[in-house]
Amino acid sequence: MTDAKGLRQVGYFDCPGGGQIVVEDGVAYIGHMEAPAGTTTVDVRDPANPKQIAHLAMPDRTHSHKVRVGGDLMVTNREALPFQKGHPEGFKGGLGIWDNARRGHPKLITVWETEGMGVHRFDFDGRYAYISPTVDGYLGNIVMILDLKNPERPEEVGRWWLPGQWTAGGEEPTWKGAAHRCHHPLRRGDRLYTSYWHGGFVILDIEDMSKPKMISHLDWSPPFPWPTHTTLPLPYRLQGRDIMLVADEDVLRTHKSYPSFLWLVDITDEAHPMPFSSFQIDAVDGSEQPEFTGCHQPSEKVDGTEIPVAWFAHGLRIVDIAKPHAPKEIAHFMPEPQPGCDRVQSNDVTFDERGLIYLLDRLRGMVILERV
Repeated sequence: MTDAKGLRQVGYFDCPGGGQIVVEDGVAYIGHMEAPAGTTTVDVRDPANPKQIAHLAMPDRTHSHKVRVGGDLMVTNREALPFQKGHPEGFKGGLGIWDNARRGHPKLITVWETEGMGVHRFDFDGRYAYISPTVDGYLGNIVMILDLKNPERPEEVGRWWLPGQWTAGGEEPTWKGAAHRCHHPLRRGDRLYTSYWHGGFVILDIEDMSKPKMISHLDWSPPFPWPTHTTLPLPYRLQGRDIMLVADEDVLRTHKSYPSFLWLVDITDEAHPMPFSSFQIDAVDGSEQPEFTGCHQPSEKVDGTEIPVAWFAHGLRIVDIAKPHAPKEIAHFMPEPQPGCDRVQSNDVTFDERGLIYLLDRLRGMVILERV
């Protein structure tokens, strides 16, 4: 029996596992984890009966697990699978730029290519894409801003990297491998709030997009063992303060520890970000747990103090941050593992203008929920 409090399932769409779900104008856009599945568009106007509109494929040993829409464009990432060796012959990672004027019926405009693995997660505002590409001469993913004013010819506007990444320029990293790399930037105003994996996070000033400038950098790994996945600034103030939610991803732990959790960080003084509270689910009891158990991703769409969070093996958690020093869970939904899956792997979550919540599993399926 499904474990739920304050949430009710109203629909389900069976599909290969996904990395990101975006919903706009009655259409859900799903980026899948693994080829041959690339991107699926789904008509969700009737949430009890979601229907596939289109499906885009990807070559073997790649994925297109992230997707954004803005204006009449859809943008998808193209990346060699991180956990498989070797690239398909002739494959270059980057971005797929699609004409989405007919909602949910994308037509390819062009592919923007880069070297190495490709692009991981990214943000898109309808004009500019804030991306995390691998680039020749740099160790791991960096920050890049692309102008899609002419979607047939995306143009680089600016780039930024953590000192030590530009090995072709003679820089020497103080870390091992590509552990310090851009996961993805999120824009608010003239700032980019950028997760940097085992390098923590940075806040960048992009008033001049051609020359991003670092305002601050906070790295808490170590002592904490998980990589930083998402840095989400709130679009409102809490108790007169500017607050950012930071989600560490429960993978690639540097040492044995608890599953990862959600942080609240005071960024009122953005040059000195201050973590001041956190949220962890009640089920954590100190026993050893496998990776992909703890926190993964809050909804990057925010319209109040109730934050939906995809919590890997613990499904969906709705966290109320109205009292930011004491965030608390007020609702949850724990799906049943789907056929062929050993456990739940809730990977991403968003909601639409009706308040319906869309929970995407990393292994299989999308659940549509409503608050009750």
